[in-house]
Amino acid sequence: MPIRVLSEQVASQIAAGEVVERPASVVKELVENSIDAGASNLRVETRGGGKEFIRVTDDGCGVPAAEAEMAFQRHSTSKLSTADDLSHITTLGFRGEALASIASVSRVTFVTRAADEPMGTLLRLEGGKVITQQENGRPPGTAVTVENLFFNVPARRKFLRADRTERGHIDGWLTRYAMAYPELGFTLSHDGKAVFQSLGNGKLRDVLVAVYGLEVGAALLEILPGEPEASIRVSGFVSPPSLHRANRSYITLFVNGRWVQDARLTYAAFQAYHTLLPGGRYPLAVVMVQMPPEEVDVNVHPAKAEVRFSDGDAVFRAVQRAVRHTLMERSPVPLAARPPISWPSAAPTTSRREERIERLTGLRSQPAGEQLRFEPRPAEATEPGESVLATSADRLPPLRVVGQLGVTYIVAEGPQGMYLIDQHAAHERVLFEKLLAERERAAVASQSLLEPQPVELSPEATSVLEEYLESLNGLGFQAEPFGGATLLVRAIPALVAGEHPREVLEDIAAALMTGDAPLSTRVEESIARSVCKQAAIKAGQVMAREEMEELIRELERCASPRTCPHGRPTMIHLSVEQLAREFGRG
Repeated sequence: MPIRVLSEQVASQIAAGEVVERPASVVKELVENSIDAGASNLRVETRGGGKEFIRVTDDGCGVPAAEAEMAFQRHSTSKLSTADDLSHITTLGFRGEALASIASVSRVTFVTRAADEPMGTLLRLEGGKVITQQENGRPPGTAVTVENLFFNVPARRKFLRADRTERGHIDGWLTRYAMAYPELGFTLSHDGKAVFQSLGNGKLRDVLVAVYGLEVGAALLEILPGEPEASIRVSGFVSPPSLHRANRSYITLFVNGRWVQDARLTYAAFQAYHTLLPGGRYPLAVVMVQMPPEEVDVNVHPAKAEVRFSDGDAVFRAVQRAVRHTLMERSPVPLAARPPISWPSAAPTTSRREERIERLTGLRSQPAGEQLRFEPRPAEATEPGESVLATSADRLPPLRVVGQLGVTYIVAEGPQGMYLIDQHAAHERVLFEKLLAERERAAVASQSLLEPQPVELSPEATSVLEEYLESLNGLGFQAEPFGGATLLVRAIPALVAGEHPREVLEDIAAALMTGDAPLSTRVEESIARSVCKQAAIKAGQVMAREEMEELIRELERCASPRTCPHGRPTMIHLSVEQLAREFGRG
């Protein structure tokens, strides 16, 4: 096959793949241009999840008429001129690729006016080619409209997700920039409905209230300022130890006003909470790092989300020290737990111990009004002399409970040695298989709230939950959109009846936002895993022998008893031979 030079159009479309991954990428690049142009107010409008229509309007400096068409040529930029400029970049954009890449895979209308010019300029481009250029009357600033994204690259367009998913990604990008630039006013609307607005008053806490809700925004702790002469300065807000999330996705990092993904800095913020958080929980944090631009390299990837530091250890220490100092100085004394949610009254159980065993095993009452009863599941019918349990390599042998170790592990004896069973992981597995079995029978037990409860989440979390409402409702929830970033919750699964709906939904949203949108069956499993993690007994909980025995019996009946739903082992097996070797008997 002969070597040939690609046409400019094909080369532009290939380059666009690095910059424009989805509609949110377009919003990101256009918003960065608006910020670099000195805008005070930015408005973002979308339709069809951004696939059909995106418009970003600003009141920045605008583009002179003589340079408007040049702005859409590859590698054209006003933000640097020599290679030396790359060593001290102070703007969000600098590559000169964004507008050219966007225009090559969409239909673009570009309307701009420089403040010192009497008239503005209107450009229309299709597939990167200018088809209209004319004068236009508008206030100083720029409005860029992007329509039919990937219309000429169908292979890319078919991989875009549902509208709600794409809206969620847009929400995430815009709210990040609202946090990074609280002095700017941001407005976001989807399909004609406003979903987010920041005041632009320079107060980051007000932006966090708009993003996360009043309760969370008010609880966050402002990071204490460090030495004023320090070259690395850390600011922002972090959650008190009593406020935590299911994964690291709520740790948001900015370096010189740029949102970045950096595993080390994320770990630095998390490590500052050492010994302060429950196992498997993570803080909510918005951390701003300001440092000399020549000490950070932002020219790492076209998306500009990765950076390199000249002294990464120093930045790590600065973040960890600032967050830890804030926690030590400002963390409030934990308040008493919130009053329990009011649930419909239920008849009393026969005894406290039976109630605990019932909660442990996931067995529930019959229709409302009947008394709860503990009825252990009967063993499956077997032939004489046949083992009930050990029928395959995945099944467990019969186990005899010996006791509890460290208020975390169940010590059990089996025919092949000793087993240490993680009580939380084991209970997660038991509840997970029960919940999925109930889903298959369309019989998931649900607990109705006495009054519907509005639950305010972040726009990104609300968007992803709205997309999967059908899956949520199939697993015992009853929830519906309630305007803005609020869901109206009417019922939650009986397994988590004692938990606050907002905390349950936040954990589910965090799980669903990790990675790309999964298949529908994986969505339901992800939701079920989050519910069961909330409901399972925790490390540190004392268990009666009867409870441990019942948990072991339920685990023995599971199809996959050796791992929890998240893949962690439920047990460690020490064989008789291993023990003999350790005692010098081998």
